[in-house]
Amino acid sequence: MHALRHTAALRMSRDENLTLLDVQTILGHAHLSTTADVCLLEDEAVVIRRVAEHLAERELRAQQAPLPVAVGYEADDLAVLCGGLPL
Repeated sequence: MHALRHTAALRMSRDENLTLLDVQTILGHAHLSTTADVCLLEDEAVVIRRVAEHLAERELRAQQAPLPVAVGYEADDLAVLCGGLPL
């Protein structure tokens, strides 16, 4: 029964029509942190897929032609300000 409760909590938390506060109320948790601890767990396969997509997008951006450096600014300074992305 406990596993069923967790499954229901996860499914409700992933429903775009329900907020985490809604799920907390339905589950009867006194604290939102209890609900978050149960509902905000990520499926390992989903995390791996998102990281792979992020790395693929990053690689694609690195292969694109660099943007021209703004006149009057050093490319290294702009790279730091832009999070280390190639300019």
